[in-house]
Amino acid sequence: MGFIKKTIIVGTIVSVAAVSAFAWWAKQPISTQEAPIPFTVLAGSGVSAASQQIAAAGVPVNPVLFSLLARVTQKSSRIKAGSYELKSGTTPRRLIDQLVRGEFAQESLTIIEGWTFKQMRLAIAGNKGLKHETAELSDKDLMAKISPEYKAPEGLFFPDTYLFAKGSSDMHIYKQAHTTMMSHLKTAWEKRDPSLPYASPYQALVMASIVEKETGQKSERAMIAGVFVNRLKLGMLLQTDPTVIYGMGDKYEGKIRKKDLETDTPYNTYTRPGLPPTPIALPGVQSLQAAMGPARTDALYFVSRGDGTSKFSGNLTDHNRAVNQYQR
Repeated sequence: MGFIKKTIIVGTIVSVAAVSAFAWWAKQPISTQEAPIPFTVLAGSGVSAASQQIAAAGVPVNPVLFSLLARVTQKSSRIKAGSYELKSGTTPRRLIDQLVRGEFAQESLTIIEGWTFKQMRLAIAGNKGLKHETAELSDKDLMAKISPEYKAPEGLFFPDTYLFAKGSSDMHIYKQAHTTMMSHLKTAWEKRDPSLPYASPYQALVMASIVEKETGQKSERAMIAGVFVNRLKLGMLLQTDPTVIYGMGDKYEGKIRKKDLETDTPYNTYTRPGLPPTPIALPGVQSLQAAMGPARTDALYFVSRGDGTSKFSGNLTDHNRAVNQYQR
């Protein structure tokens, strides 16, 4: 056998072995550690630079081989910049697919039912996964960018858990929460009881926010809404403490006094008839449904039993009796 022929055979064997080893490597887990390894691919990075950035972040992958794999699979030009996480068991092939699809590291933010918009802003401002682009905006300026038709932001954002890619703009959360609330409000409005005394979906949203703050019992929300709807129809004052508290703002210190009930504000439903000018909190879907489909009841009053439930009454005499029983 000639030298050249031997060289070709040896070279072929080595090449086959190398290809086989490369293919085997591409299918092996990069890491088996339980905790995900975060890394970021910077905008404008080519595949070589991206591979170096991934390795420098602590991902135990050979950047030369990883870059070669991306080129061999013809995906080197499709890698997306962003923040990612390498999870246990991920192979080099799977990681390339993750980069091509833009499967960014997911962060979450939970907005609680019954929060005020102020509490929502504080939660967003304190989330380290977001890029904070709205911090210097006033509430008015923020609404001008999200939905100019509304001046006051209260109640216009849906309480839920929102997922987002790490480094996303906080404006994205505001827009998504607002769009979601408008969708839920539209759906509930279209299914509303036609006899309700609301002039607009916004007024129904105001009612939903009051229902949200008046009870934590989902089973009672329709009854609470029924009481307030009855009062609106009869021209009675709503006389609901949560609106008074909202109108007090930072002056509220955990307890309502008689003089607070007598001090007029735009939100004091003991001194002003009808609904307050804006919602007083972020209502959830159950409160929206209760406001649009309140219980059919003769009740005009309710008082807490002290166990999270309420006693409903159809006249003042029965209500006073219930107050004496449960509150004194």
